[in-house]
Amino acid sequence: MRAGSVLLLALAAPLSAQTVPVVTPPPARQPAATIVVEPAAMLIAACDSDGDGRTTRAELSACIARSFADADTAHKGSIGYIDYSDWALKWLGDRNALPSPFAIDSDGDNRITLAELQAQFSSLFDRFDTNKDGAATRAELVTIRSAPVPQGDDGKRGHRRPSQSR
Repeated sequence: MRAGSVLLLALAAPLSAQTVPVVTPPPARQPAATIVVEPAAMLIAACDSDGDGRTTRAELSACIARSFADADTAHKGSIGYIDYSDWALKWLGDRNALPSPFAIDSDGDNRITLAELQAQFSSLFDRFDTNKDGAATRAELVTIRSAPVPQGDDGKRGHRRPSQSR
């Protein structure tokens, strides 16, 4: 009987030594942003040359002129769309960021001049300067959404839900 008890304990020991794996739930998704900043607004904020948290029209104009001169390496006074995409990557964060070269090229000659770029950013400045005091503050440059934008299941761009048609 004693041998049987020892055998029973020997067989039961591995079963009791096993642990049940702990299954952790996947981490909760970060909620969609309700405060966003357009690439053009980030550039306007970066043009605050005196560091007072406000970008004036004069600061923006000087900043756009410096950034344009950096892109106009041939010193022609205009840049093509490919040079503009390089400019957009450096100053707006992405080659495809808005404003698009088609919106800026007001005369349709497939070239962007400093005057055209200045005019586009002057228009954007007017839109962002909501209190019309001649300066764009960080508070004016952010966009606050009232509700988060729904995301696809995997959070990737271009995801379509099954109910959406092409």
